[in-house]
Amino acid sequence: MFSVIIVPDGCRGLEAQHRLEPGHTLRFGRTAPTGSGMALSHPAVACAAGEITATGAFWILTNFSSDQTYLVENPEGAGEHIRVAPGRADAPVPFEFARVRLCAGESGAGCGFDVLAPRHDYLASADSLVGGSRSRAKRAAALLPEGAHAGGTQGEGNRREGGTGLPAEGVTGGAAEDRTQGWSFDPFPRPYPLDHTCHYFLVLAALCEASLRGDAAAPVPDVVELTERLRPVWPDVSPAAVAWNIDYLRLKLRLRAPDGAESVRGALVRFALRFDLVQEAHLAVLDNGLAHAGAGWESSAGAY
Repeated sequence: MFSVIIVPDGCRGLEAQHRLEPGHTLRFGRTAPTGSGMALSHPAVACAAGEITATGAFWILTNFSSDQTYLVENPEGAGEHIRVAPGRADAPVPFEFARVRLCAGESGAGCGFDVLAPRHDYLASADSLVGGSRSRAKRAAALLPEGAHAGGTQGEGNRREGGTGLPAEGVTGGAAEDRTQGWSFDPFPRPYPLDHTCHYFLVLAALCEASLRGDAAAPVPDVVELTERLRPVWPDVSPAAVAWNIDYLRLKLRLRAPDGAESVRGALVRFALRFDLVQEAHLAVLDNGLAHAGAGWESSAGAY
């Protein structure tokens, strides 16, 4: 799967996008190499402006300019941004969505571009393994070599407070569970990680709402209906924004183009419900907005 997708201004199709696999690099500028770079038409952009390298879960930006500071904005982050100084090499960018601005004080097409990094993974909270199901603990224990207990060697595996060699008070689990005490995170992250604080999750929740509320025969809402449903919690939503997020969800969840009469929206609903990506508890974001999403995500972390 491509880990970074660069979308230049004015892009109207997949053929105009630049998709990078981990380890691949794209140079950009006003006179970028034909076929292996991205040309930007704005006169304020340097001939050789910089390069982007995909690494997997994030990407790095190098600024070739000697006098221009580049601004990398997170559109979902309420003003969150990164400044990349002139000559800075390999500046890491952790945003899943980013807008790169190359010319201070300039606007208009060609002055920047968008970068998508859909391969963001999320570990479960530290409590989800300790308080989760025993089956998950046993699966985690199976990853550790025989005798590799929490304390190091097998003879040290049951040592707890005071060095008595006895199990700690209240510890009644078997050997498989004892061997997972050293894990501070879930070693089995979700195969389809979704950030519940992003607008695309609002769109997905609205798509699945009718089915999750018990009306399995309800038609999948169209873009206009989704826009009106989301307006109370997303005041500046537009049909174009909803359509963009639907297309991004298809890309992020690695769905193929649907066959026959099935729409992308219908394929997303079927896929999300099949894998429990959206549950009834998540519908709270449609009433309370994204500010409520973080708590809901944490509370349901152990369900996946």
